[in-house]
Amino acid sequence: MSNNDIFKKLRVALALTNDDIIKIMELVNFKITKSELGSFFRSDDHPNFKPCGDQILRNFLNGLVIYKRGPRPPKEKNIASDSE
Repeated sequence: MSNNDIFKKLRVALALTNDDIIKIMELVNFKITKSELGSFFRSDDHPNFKPCGDQILRNFLNGLVIYKRGPRPPKEKNIASDSE
């Protein structure tokens, strides 16, 4: 299964529009245009088809986590107290 297939299936399963996906990508500071996005969802024999790279799928998945769960809370520092 290619990255394009995974991307298509997630888009359909989560009922995401291109605008939703662009917003999700912006959550991880990754800019993508609607035309670029459309080229990933075309059939692989279409002249404007573009293979979806690992970086694009990874950024989408990281953005999707933020989109669904919210931003990661800041880590708390463990300060050992000296009890002498």
